[in-house]
Parts: sequence; structure tokens; C-alpha cells
Amino acid sequence: MLNLDTQNLKNKKNLLAFSAGVDSSALFFLLLEHGISFDIAIVNYQTRPNSDTEEAHAKALAKKHKCFCHSIKAPHFHTNFEKQARDFRYEFFESLIRLEGYDTLLTAHQLNDQLEWLLMRLSKGAGVSELIGLEPVTDKEDYTLVRPLLGYSKEELLAYLQQNNYPYFVDQSNQDEKYERNQFRRQFSDALMAQHKEGIRRSMDYLRKDKTKLESNFETLHTHKQLVIIKLHNTESRTKATDLTLKKLGYLLSAKQRQEIDKETSLVIGGTWVVETHHDLLYIAPYVDMTMPKYFKEICRKHHIPKKIRPYLLQEDIDPKFLIPNFYPCLPKGALSCTPAFF
Repeated sequence: MLNLDTQNLKNKKNLLAFSAGVDSSALFFLLLEHGISFDIAIVNYQTRPNSDTEEAHAKALAKKHKCFCHSIKAPHFHTNFEKQARDFRYEFFESLIRLEGYDTLLTAHQLNDQLEWLLMRLSKGAGVSELIGLEPVTDKEDYTLVRPLLGYSKEELLAYLQQNNYPYFVDQSNQDEKYERNQFRRQFSDALMAQHKEGIRRSMDYLRKDKTKLESNFETLHTHKQLVIIKLHNTESRTKATDLTLKKLGYLLSAKQRQEIDKETSLVIGGTWVVETHHDLLYIAPYVDMTMPKYFKEICRKHHIPKKIRPYLLQEDIDPKFLIPNFYPCLPKGALSCTPAFF
């Protein structure tokens, strides 16, 4: 039997992102075998002959095993299907999390997915954090994202289903090379996984440990809405901290933008995000262009708030003098009220 680390799942209200395919079906039955309670959520994209059959199967499976099945039919996406489908899927999951009070979202990403991600990022130019991509546990603002299958290959999950005679569907669209991920899968990752699975599994573990060490060079001190303040333990970590923070805020940096951050301490990225550094503090916030009253600018100046950050504080009614005290020992403490950090 395959084993799951259930530490983050026990005594929690869990939601499984379900598709009826090999990966999510394997996770469904593994959760049952490990005594983990959960509900499922499935998106019907209405793009294949089996779409309605798979949705009906999910509902019947949930009823049989006494869990609830949330389902939704997606609109037809005519451009950039992969991104639009993913955005729609996670908006659906996160709306359920808010409405139903789920603690965790479980996805069935596995070892092959990790390798495909690594190869795709490698081809575009990426560092360690971007190469590893998928983490077993990621803390979100309102829930915890858990990927329990990252240590297992697609082949191992398929064998598990077949040995136990568990039902699953095969998504034929996974063979369509008009999607970038499928190109990498068919041309590169399938052959690598077939020959070097154990080495790839070990490499992913090593990369994840290296990523943890790399990201220990900075820490998030404060977040409020889309304002993030980060303490840099060395100046070389600025670009990495910016990259990871903006990614969590939904913005992906280009290679050119990373180079700009390496060189500049105050800049606007893509006309939408401000990135400013003051001493060992990195400030990130949406770019706002507005006229500020003199008294507000003076308060910001006295409390060393970088200039491009100030309009966002005014727009969101954030008092500048409440941002600084806990960051510098020489200033009075106790004034800052922090929301949960990203990292």
C-alpha cells in the first residue's frame, strides 16, 4: 500500500480537488484507506465526450463513500485555455473554502508533475525556487494547500489503482501537444521518468532542501491587503524575495524584470507593482498614482516610508507610524498589528 503523510489532514475539514483521473482517483482511495474524512470538488469543462460521465461518476463515488461532491460547469474558454481553466478552477475551490469553512485543499500533483514543471521552467531560465515549484504543504491566507502525492510517480499511482481494481478515467486531452505541458511530457519527461525515477525522486528532495536554505535569507514581517514588508538578511536575497512574493500575489516576473530588481532599489514593475528597499527592509505594494496631502507625506518621511509606497498606504488608510516600530529596536514597540505572513 502507498503511504500518505496525514499530519496536516487529521481532524481537519478537507477538500479534495477531484477530476476522476488517475492521480485524484488514487488520492481519493488513499485518503479513505488512511481514515481521513474529506469532500470533493470537480470542474466539468465540457470539452470532452466523457466530461459529463466523469462528473456523474464523481457524484456517485462521493455518495457511495459518504462524502459530499461539489461540482460546477465551466464556461467555454476560447483562448489561453490552460490559464483560464486553472484560474476558474481555483476560484471555485477557494469560494468553497470560504463558504464551507474548509481547512485544507488537497491536490493530486505527483512526481511526474514536478519533473514537467522543472523542465518547463529550466527552458525559460529559472533559479532553484522556481525549478522546484510544487511544495508538499503551502500556507495560504485562508487555508492550507496540501499535495500528498509528490513522492509518487504516475506509474506507481496507476499500479495502485489497477491492483485494487479501483475505478478511474483517462483524460485523452493529456495527449494533445497543443498544450505546452503535454509537449514536455511526451517529448522529455516520460522517457526520463521511465529510466531515472529514483534519481529524480532524490533530486527533488535535495532541491527542496536547497530551496529552504535559500529562502531563509529573508522573512516576511508584515502584510496588510497587498502590502508586504520583508526583512532581508542579506542584499543578495532581494530579487528572490520579490520574485516569490509577487508570485504569491499573482504576478510572474520576467527575466528582464529580475535583472532590473538586481540593479535598482526603487522601481515600478509592469506598471502595477512597486518594489522599494530601505536599509534591510523590502516593501512591495500595488502601484498607485495619486496626490497626497502634505501632512501625510511628512508622516511617511518621519517614519522612513519609501516614496513610491506612500500612495498605497493613503489609498488603503494604513497609518504609516504603525508599520515601523517592531522592525527597528531603537523605536517604541507595541504599536504594530500584523496579519499572517505569506512565507
